[in-house]
Amino acid sequence: MPPVSTLVWIAVLALLVFWAVGAYNRLIRLKNIIGNAFGQIDVQLKRRYDLIPNLVDVAKKYLQHEQQTLEAVIAARNQARSASDAVRSRPANAAAVTALAVAEQALDGSLGRLFAVAEAYPELKADQTLRELSEELTSTENKVGFARQAYNDAVLDYNNAQGQFPALLIARLFGFAPSAMLQATESATERQAVRIQM
Repeated sequence: MPPVSTLVWIAVLALLVFWAVGAYNRLIRLKNIIGNAFGQIDVQLKRRYDLIPNLVDVAKKYLQHEQQTLEAVIAARNQARSASDAVRSRPANAAAVTALAVAEQALDGSLGRLFAVAEAYPELKADQTLRELSEELTSTENKVGFARQAYNDAVLDYNNAQGQFPALLIARLFGFAPSAMLQATESATERQAVRIQM
C-alpha cells in the first residue's frame, strides 16, 4: 500500500485536474453564450442592412443632387455589414467587436445626414414608403439595443470569469482573452430627433 503522503498528493492532483477541467468548460460555456447573444444582434443587424438599400432607393427619386450622401450611406452600410460578418465568426474577439462598433457609428452618422437632408425635401418627407422604412429602421434599432444589452451582459460574465484568479491561470494557458462590449453609438440617439415626422 502506498504511503499516506502519496495518496494525499494524488488526491490534490486529481482535485486540481477536476478544477482545471471545470474552469475550462465554464469559460467555453460563457464564450458560447456570447456567440448566442451576438446571434440575436446579428439577426437584427441583417434586417437593418437589408432595409437601408430600400431607404436609399426611395430617397434617390427625390435627392438627385445629393448623390454623395446616398453613396456614403451605402458605403457605410457595406462596411458595417463586413464588420458584422467578422464578428459573426469570432463573437468574443475584442478587436472585431470594436471594429463593428466603429463601422456602426459611421453608418449611424451617414444615416443621420440622410435624414437631415430629407427634412429639406417636403415631397420626400411626405413619401409613405420612406415613412414606413423609417419606422421599420427605428423598430429594428430598438431591437438591436435590447439584444446588445444581453450581449454585453454575456461579455461581462465571461470577462469576469476569465479575469478572476485562479481561473485566470486557465484562461491565459488556453488563450481566453477578454472580450469587448458592443457600445451604443451616440448618433443613433441623436438621429431619433431627426426622423421623418408624420
